[in-house]
Amino acid sequence: MSAFKPLKGMKIVDLSHRLPGPLCGKILTDLGADVVKIEDHVFQDPFLSGLFAKFDSSFVSWYENLNRGKKIERFDFNSSADQEKIHQLVVNADAVIVGIPPKTREKLRISDSDLTLKKPMVVIELLASATEKKSMHDLNAMAMTGLLSLYVAGQKEKIIDPPFLPIAGISFGHKGATDLLAAYIQATKENKTQFVKTYLDQVTEEVLGIFWPEADRKLGRNRFLHNGVYPCYSLYQTKDHKYVALAAVEEKFWQRFCEVFKLETSLDRFHHEDQALFNLIAEHLGQYTQKEIEKMIESEDLCLSVIK
Repeated sequence: MSAFKPLKGMKIVDLSHRLPGPLCGKILTDLGADVVKIEDHVFQDPFLSGLFAKFDSSFVSWYENLNRGKKIERFDFNSSADQEKIHQLVVNADAVIVGIPPKTREKLRISDSDLTLKKPMVVIELLASATEKKSMHDLNAMAMTGLLSLYVAGQKEKIIDPPFLPIAGISFGHKGATDLLAAYIQATKENKTQFVKTYLDQVTEEVLGIFWPEADRKLGRNRFLHNGVYPCYSLYQTKDHKYVALAAVEEKFWQRFCEVFKLETSLDRFHHEDQALFNLIAEHLGQYTQKEIEKMIESEDLCLSVIK
């Protein structure tokens, strides 16, 4: 955990659930902010006790990690006494991450009109879309922005596993934290509440779309260094059916990799789309177990790592 705590003393109320809002709050917690996560005592975060927790127990671990370092407070949202406690926590905060319905906000007296205060404060909502009326999750945002087509390009299977992490949702949470801090700077300048809305589909396009530009899409390009077009940057199976990650992009790393594993090939081939070289590397690395490779490279600097 970093000792860099520039937000020490900043008070934030997290009224969100699942991934993006709590991740936003976690980032701020890690930077030193005092974050209080508020949940209804019955309708707790779905990652902890709701639908998602029933789907997969790993969501409980996600909940614990996303909210580590925060203070968790559970109230009866239908109790007038608890409503007042929540109201006071929110109006005395420097920022609030909103992830509850408008009617609930009104009941708790934390609607936009309630929070239009003459003090530096940020109210941020992390929403699905400014234009689409349909609900969406991470996978939907990746599909609707066109980015998922990069992932499925060339696939022949009838069923394809989704990407290994919810990268759109993760980007969404990080962008929420960035937007909150930027808005807080503005709030201190104007000495009044700033209301911010951050949208999943926009963030997916703005943050992830950078890495598959429109020009490349129009040209039909869907294979690049980072998704395995070149032999020097890929994953290879070992003798014991485990894997190593090779990322010998620079010539000096590639040359040393060839020397260590006695790979006879011309230097100019490693950055070409060369299936024969893919096969040659796979053949050489496949002669060793993962532990043997780890031993061979422990004192080498050649951008080859075992996948733990």
